[in-house]
Amino acid sequence: MREPAPRFVLAIARLTGWRRLGLAWLAGALGALAMPPYGMLPALVGSLTVAVWLMDGAAADRPALRRVWPCFLIGWAWGFGYLTAGLWWLGQAFLVEADEFLWALPLGVVGLPFGLGLFYGAGFGAAGLLWRGGPARIAALAFGVGAAEWLRGHLFTGFPWNTLGMALAQNLWLMQWSAEIGLYGLAVLAILICAAPATLATGSHPRSRFGPSVAAAFLLAGLALFGAERLGPPDPVVAGVRLRLVQPNLPQDAKFRPENRADIVDRYLELSQRPVAAGAPEPTHIVWPESAFPFLIQRDPDALAKVAAALKPGQHLVTGAARAEEPLPGERLRYFNAILVIEPDGKISDSYDKVHLVPFGEYLPAPLDAALRALGLRQFVAIPGGFTPGARAAQRILAVPGLPPAAATICYEAIFPGAILPAGHAASAAHPPGLILNVTNDAWFGDTPGPRQHLAQARLRAVEEGLPLVRDANTGISAVIDPHGRIVAETPLDKETWLDADLPARIVGGTLYGRFGDAAFAAMLAACLVGALAAGRQA
Repeated sequence: MREPAPRFVLAIARLTGWRRLGLAWLAGALGALAMPPYGMLPALVGSLTVAVWLMDGAAADRPALRRVWPCFLIGWAWGFGYLTAGLWWLGQAFLVEADEFLWALPLGVVGLPFGLGLFYGAGFGAAGLLWRGGPARIAALAFGVGAAEWLRGHLFTGFPWNTLGMALAQNLWLMQWSAEIGLYGLAVLAILICAAPATLATGSHPRSRFGPSVAAAFLLAGLALFGAERLGPPDPVVAGVRLRLVQPNLPQDAKFRPENRADIVDRYLELSQRPVAAGAPEPTHIVWPESAFPFLIQRDPDALAKVAAALKPGQHLVTGAARAEEPLPGERLRYFNAILVIEPDGKISDSYDKVHLVPFGEYLPAPLDAALRALGLRQFVAIPGGFTPGARAAQRILAVPGLPPAAATICYEAIFPGAILPAGHAASAAHPPGLILNVTNDAWFGDTPGPRQHLAQARLRAVEEGLPLVRDANTGISAVIDPHGRIVAETPLDKETWLDADLPARIVGGTLYGRFGDAAFAAMLAACLVGALAAGRQA
């Protein structure tokens, strides 16, 4: 390191081998405490500060290309720790049918973070190429890791779970910036703010030592002030719409057993017909969660008739359900994870088929499919051959009588920024959608951080797009959220219940992010890159 530093900082920077990687892993694990449901932003400050000091040691007195590998290893170890501590709850899914899937638990709990850590390794490696002493190295880290977060959310089907921007996106004021710059833009800001204190112990000049932290404090305060101003009064509601969200709390190990079909339908109907609160209007729309039935309701006239008989005049049911489609000659029956709109006469008037399926959960990836099935293995959901993905984009907007056009998402489709609306359906378009509809089933993950993280990420989509979110879960957390991210109503986790609420109105004209997507994020990355390169020329 070129600049004088306290002894403990020098000790961190001089670590090598497994000690360096071990501390990087621990620092990453600490950073996971900034994610939902904990929301401890100072944990990410400590995590990234240690990462910067480790990078200082790896980059010291090395030419640019020779820095890449040691910085890559630090980043991989940091990401491995961050994702292991943040995603350990995935192991719960392997215990639902432990007789079949317990053997694979280490692959989910350790293997997935191990592999995804490579994205952080690439980000740290790119930052290492740009690394210089002084404040500019914070910009280099924001560029490298910010780009890596975007790649993690897009490559190999994408998995943007617990993107670093979520550290800022849990506070109602701070999350408002996602309407302008999206989740990935928040990630760049989170890195700049949380890594800035690293210079407090390494700067030789007061400006380079204290300047980044002072700037980070002002930036954080500015984000909060903007958010507080943007929130304004409560959003108006859509006239003539009253929602009932049904949360049946069905355990996953019993949910898909056909012998339970009658009891399950009766349970849904009983919750749907519970009396409303005194003076409250009757529900106009009833929502049931993802894959509500252990059978194909579209092929069961008796079940459809039973559901239709329970609907009151003018009521419509929107429900998750498996859907089948007749195969072409020589093909197998194709199954879809769908949302169905059921009319009061029992007719299915519209449907949406899930586009972004969960690898290994709903299907086996093509390169591994034949080999894994030859070994007797299958995806978690026991559908013959797995689900088939729905058509792209055009199917996303769901027509529900009495509701504005709905941007439909199923389960973890709601964690993907910029993918909620098909092209040409932005909230500023001539016929914009009026809500995001998300049905899900978090029974796989029990009472762990998983369902809470899932809700937090879906909530951010409402702010990004300027649309209210209607989210119905089986055993997760059901909620109605306004387009500013305010939770209008929500249910407890793991409780059989229902929720009645009005539908908040969308933001007229939409949001900057809704119109231009990740353009602002790309500009922020470019600014970080220019700042890091300019410092390199001056060094």
